[in-house]
Amino acid sequence: MKITKPVDSYRHQGLRKQLVQNIRKKGISDIQVLNAMEAVPRHFFFDSSFLEYAYEDKPFPIGAGQTISQPYTVAFQTELLHVRKNDKILEIGTGSGYQACILAELGAKVFTIERQKTLFDKTSKFLHLVGYPTIKFFFGDGYKGLPAYAPFDKMIVTAAAPYIPDALLEQLKPGGILVIPLGGDDVQIMTTIIKNTDDSIIKKEYGAFRFVPMLEDKAKGT
Repeated sequence: MKITKPVDSYRHQGLRKQLVQNIRKKGISDIQVLNAMEAVPRHFFFDSSFLEYAYEDKPFPIGAGQTISQPYTVAFQTELLHVRKNDKILEIGTGSGYQACILAELGAKVFTIERQKTLFDKTSKFLHLVGYPTIKFFFGDGYKGLPAYAPFDKMIVTAAAPYIPDALLEQLKPGGILVIPLGGDDVQIMTTIIKNTDDSIIKKEYGAFRFVPMLEDKAKGT
C-alpha cells in the first residue's frame, strides 16, 4: 500500500497553535519545546478517520496496544531533557514516531527503538516521507538499549518502566540525562536520572503520569 504525505491545512495549523497555548497554560515554559510542538503536525500520526482527535490534549490508541502520548506529556518529558542541537538521543518506544519528530525538530540526532514490528515498519517508512529522514529506527528490545551506538547524551523512555535498566545507565554519557516514568501498571512517577562521572546518579521526581507498560524482548509473532 502506498503511503502519501498528509496535508497540513490552515485549520490544522490553527488547532495546533491552540494546543500549544493550552500546554503553555499547564506549565510548559521552554520556548524551543513549544515551537517544536507547534511545528510538528500531530494529525500526521493519526488515521484519517480520527483527525478530529489529533489536537485534543489527550493520548490516543495507535494499535498493537500502544498509544500516541498526550501532547502535554510529550512536552513535559522533552522539557526535562534540555535538548541541545546535535544531542545524541536514544528513545525507547517509537510508537507513532511523534516524540521522535519533536526531538528531531529540536535538532537532536535521534535513535529510536520499537519492539512491535508492525509499528516499526509503518513508522520508519512514514517518517522519512513527512520530513524527518535523519531519525534512525531500530526493531528490538528497549531494555537493552543500543550498545553499538552508545554512548548517548540523553535518553527518553516513553513507557512505564518497573525499574531503570542497567544497560541504559551504562550507555548514558557522564553528565547525561535519562527521562523515564517509573512504576507499576497504574501510575508512574516521571523521573530524571543524571549520571555523574563516577557512575553515581542524581535522581529527581516530577509527579504522576500514566503510560503503557515497557515490555522486554521483541514482540512475539513478528
